[in-house]
Order: sequence, then C-alpha cells, then structure tokens
Amino acid sequence: MNNALIIRIAPNCSLRPQSAALFFASICCVSFAIAGVMALHGMWPILPFAGLEMLVLGWALRISLRRRHHSQTILLTDDQVRIETRYGERVEQIEFTRHWARVTLRRADIRLHPSRLTIESHGRSCEVGGFLNEEERRALAGQLARSIGRVAESPPLSSA
Repeated sequence: MNNALIIRIAPNCSLRPQSAALFFASICCVSFAIAGVMALHGMWPILPFAGLEMLVLGWALRISLRRRHHSQTILLTDDQVRIETRYGERVEQIEFTRHWARVTLRRADIRLHPSRLTIESHGRSCEVGGFLNEEERRALAGQLARSIGRVAESPPLSSA
C-alpha cells in the first residue's frame, strides 16, 4: 500500500449528553408544572398525556444522541476501496477492487427525499454518507469520483 487516501465522515451531532439532559429536565419541569396546575383545576387527564409526551421526547433525544457514534471511513489504495461503517460497537466492512468500482449519486424518487451516494462493483453496492446533507453528499461524490475514477480507470491517488 504505497499510496492511500483516507476519508472519514460522521454526522454533525452538536448536542452533547449534558445539554440534552438539561434540555430534557427543563422541558419536563415546564410540562409537568402546566399539567399540575391544570390537574388542580379538575383537568387531571392531562397528567398522563404530559407523561407520555415526555417519554416520547426522552426516546427521541436518546436516538439523536446515539447517532454520535456512527461514522464511515473510506480507505482508497492503489488496488482497493474499503468502506468501514461503525454503528456504535458494531462495525461493517466492505471492499471493492478500485479498478472496477463505480461511484453513483442517485437522485431521490420523491422530491423531498435525499439522494443516495453508493460505491458499486460486480453487483454489490454500499451506501456512503447517508447522514450527510445534500451539499456535503455532492461534494463527497465529486471527491470520490475523482479519486476512484470510472470503471476500468484508476487515477493516481496523489492528485486527489
């Protein structure tokens, strides 16, 4: 492996666990205070709904915080394209022969859905950058297309 290009991508997760806990606690205090006042005025059925809302909010925050541990590493060598995808502790790896790999950016079938960036070869494909926004995904597609080249073409990695 003389030449290698490593591209690491991860979702933009600016919410820290401490900030999420503070946000959740403050929203719970406000929600239960309002529900408590309403319950004192005879509208007690509001309390279970306030609890349910906070349960759903806590679940959504947990899912959002879990994304912090997702990442993808793309290793381009003279011969191979290796994609390592991490979902927390779980790691998936797929390798393609660089000479036969193809970068494809597919438009979404539905207008508001995101595009899909894939690296494909010999009937196998791997989606890359599913957590990126459209602009970042297009930029990554351009960088990968220049680095990998078209099928049966392998441009030098030093110019990437």
